[in-house]
Amino acid sequence: MQTSLRSRQHSLIHKLANCIEETWQTYLDLSPYQVPEDLGYVEGCLEGERLVIENHCYQTPQFRKLHLELAQVGNSLDILHCVMFPNPEYALPIFGADLVGGRDSISAAIADLSPIASDRSLPKNYQTALSSLPVIQFAQPRALPQWADIFSEFCLFVRPIGTPEEEAFLTRVREFLTLHCQIASTTTPLISRLEVAKVLAGQRYYCTKQQQNDKTRRVLEKSFGSEWTEHYMSTMLFDCVA
Repeated sequence: MQTSLRSRQHSLIHKLANCIEETWQTYLDLSPYQVPEDLGYVEGCLEGERLVIENHCYQTPQFRKLHLELAQVGNSLDILHCVMFPNPEYALPIFGADLVGGRDSISAAIADLSPIASDRSLPKNYQTALSSLPVIQFAQPRALPQWADIFSEFCLFVRPIGTPEEEAFLTRVREFLTLHCQIASTTTPLISRLEVAKVLAGQRYYCTKQQQNDKTRRVLEKSFGSEWTEHYMSTMLFDCVA
């Protein structure tokens, strides 16, 4: 298991990165994913501080790309980003999680199983399972940005305060992940071209919306310029299947 960058990051990022990879290894049949040679490990400079990005990717029969990104800016900013892109033959939601914070606290923590259906609804088996999870109260819930109509009603977006809330967030993400991997591993692939086309359309909509995230784009553009940022966001972060 890769530990180089996460061992220097906030403890919740370290724990969540391990949790994600351990859950993948437990429930899915992982194989290597070919990361573009210039994007696996990236170094740059942001406002005088060193910026490091590590990308870890895998694939499975059900998922065309499992992506875990870890990033760090000097001693002031730690980032975790994770997305599980299903193969278009599987009508599965898109799992995503992000953590942003410094050495002492996490300012933003989000996790969701985002629907790809045109009516923005999750499959019934997901709705049933997620509805049965106990409600978790956080002191500082956060509002989603205006572009974020891609998220489900079960989306968790908070600023976790202290160790108990950090652990509660970690537990909920582990529940999301475990449920998702268990359902995916028993899901039958689609055979209808029309149904596959609907899945592709839903995934493209998700990627298009995520690419509108101005905060991510601004940070990358300051360090690497607009051309590289567009390449990275459309190739590494939110690549759409043609």
